[in-house]
Parts: sequence; C-alpha cells; structure tokens
Amino acid sequence: MIFVRNDPGVIPPKLLAVAARAQAELEEKPQAERKTFIEKKAHIWRAFAKHLAKMSYGKCWYSESNDPQSFFDVDHFRPKKAAKRTDAREDDGYPWLAFSFENFRYSAGRSNRLSTDEATDQTVGKGSWFPLMEGSPCASWDSRFLGHERPVLLDPTVRSDVALIDINADDGRAVASETCLGQAKQLRAKISIELYGLNLGNLVTARKRVMREVENNYRNLMDIVGADVDMAAVDRLQEQMRSATMSSAPYARAARAKMFAMGAGPFCAQPEDIAP
Repeated sequence: MIFVRNDPGVIPPKLLAVAARAQAELEEKPQAERKTFIEKKAHIWRAFAKHLAKMSYGKCWYSESNDPQSFFDVDHFRPKKAAKRTDAREDDGYPWLAFSFENFRYSAGRSNRLSTDEATDQTVGKGSWFPLMEGSPCASWDSRFLGHERPVLLDPTVRSDVALIDINADDGRAVASETCLGQAKQLRAKISIELYGLNLGNLVTARKRVMREVENNYRNLMDIVGADVDMAAVDRLQEQMRSATMSSAPYARAARAKMFAMGAGPFCAQPEDIAP
C-alpha cells in the first residue's frame, strides 16, 4: 500500500456534476427507496474508474497490483448500502456517500470482493466490511459527521495509515511496520492485511519477483563498480533500480523494502523524482 492523493483535479467537472445530481435525488428519497436508487445508479461511480486509476498509475490503491488480467472496481471505502461491523452486527452503512468521489478507492477485485485464499481456505476481500475500533462513534444518515469515527481499516489516502504497513524484505509478505506501535495500530494493520488480501499467494509471488530484480541489479552494480567501469552499464542499473522504486512502479513498496534491507537505500527513487 502506497499513499494515493485523492485529486479532484483529474475528475471531469461534468462527471462531478452528474454525481452531484444523483446525490440531490438521493436526498429526496425515503429510506425504503434509497438502496434501490443507489443500485440503479451504479454506472455513475463506475465512470470514475479510469480517473481514479490515473491517481495511482493504474495500480490498486490497496495492493499496488496492476495485473492486466484482473478486474478492477470502484470500491466505496465506507460501504454505501450495508456496513458489516462484526460477524454478528451489520447496519445501513453510509448511503449518503454513494456518489462521493472522496469515498471512492480504485481496487483490484480480490481486495474488494470476497473470495477464498487458496492457501489457507480463509475468506479474504473487503466486501461490506467496515469495522470500527471499540468505543468509536458511528456516523449515520441523520448524524453524518465522520471526524470522530475510528475505522479499523487503513485508508490509502491517509499518509499515517499507509505508514503502518510495510513489506518483509525476506519473504515479500505484508506486515505491520516498525513504527506500527501499540495494540490498536497493530490490530488495524493485521485486519487490513487480512481483509484487503495483501498476502494472497500470487501477490506475494509478484512482490518477490520485483525484489529479486532489484537485488540482482544492485549486486551487478556492485560487481562492476571499481573494475574497468562501463559507465553506461552503471547508469543503466541505477536507473532500473530507481524506476522500480518509484510510486508508478508495481509493488514499489516491496522493491523499496528490499533495497533498504540491502543497504541500497540511496539508489531508490528520491522525492524529487517525477514518475513517467
């Protein structure tokens, strides 16, 4: 998971206007008609998909996957029709956010939809899950203030949330970061990794492949430095490592983790680098 800035500047004004009209219509509907109305207007949030994808270089906001064979969804971070808080408790969720682009997250299907982890037989995927920390207030249609809610799930548009998860440089698995301190933060990291499916086998394999590539590039660079140096090769290897750790690269968080674990942090992309 890498921070994504939810940028309204890349959304066409006409599309925002369509969403605003749907919101105005929703506000006039009686409670019994809201879910049906929202279902009929699914094309509106789906139209945001290609614009949300631009904000993350085509990668899932949760998993960093850009797999062209995967289907991608516009996930409602706060569920629009029903919110599952625990195994035994579910409520109406956040229908007033059904057309709010601030609530949209570009998500690979397996992070968003329920499926079975082939290795563990456990159900993964966010689905309608949106648990809150114990004692947290819960917003509702009649009391919509979200500022006091304390969600369990980590939000890729919140920098401090993203910092709670890292990638293990040895096995490619998502783990709580070194700065994820305290039981509450550790619980948030653990549940988010599980529900977003961040350790599904294919995802871990993809990360490990990227980490092997940056490791090989770094070792090749170290082998030629100090010898009869081919400067073109040196520059090429440095560029490959820099590119692999840019925010636009798939699984950049894994590549960075591996680079820092090898003591090769200076070869990672720097803040001044601009993604292609």
